[in-house]
Amino acid sequence: MPMLRKGGEPRKSELPDTIARSDKHAQRTFAKAHDAAADEYGDGRRAHQTAYAALKHSYEKVGDHWERKNKGSRGPSDDQAAQGRGSRKKTAGGVDANASKEHLMDVARRLDIRGRSKMKKSELVSAIQKANARSSRS
Repeated sequence: MPMLRKGGEPRKSELPDTIARSDKHAQRTFAKAHDAAADEYGDGRRAHQTAYAALKHSYEKVGDHWERKNKGSRGPSDDQAAQGRGSRKKTAGGVDANASKEHLMDVARRLDIRGRSKMKKSELVSAIQKANARSSRS
């Protein structure tokens, strides 16, 4: 079943929870990419991965939802997303690992990550990933 209804609205019951909690544009972006990928590859893991890859170009995961990236930082969110299918690099799980340290510090502050002021950029990415996972689970 397609995620988009005839009028272009996504079926919330078909969306992953974190995307259902995000704004309408994020929902449509994911659903449209998923439907196109499902037509090409079949409805399954690859369609979901393709939809998340499309979403990560203009959104980043913050806590239990996805937020639009600033205009200047749109594009692949990590090395795996930049290299595409077949890459053996690890994904950053929706965290914009290519963002500035200042931006990552702001996200870490909003997620109330302790010890963030002493963290390196890679440590911030990892801490944000963990905080996002905790938020999504609850």
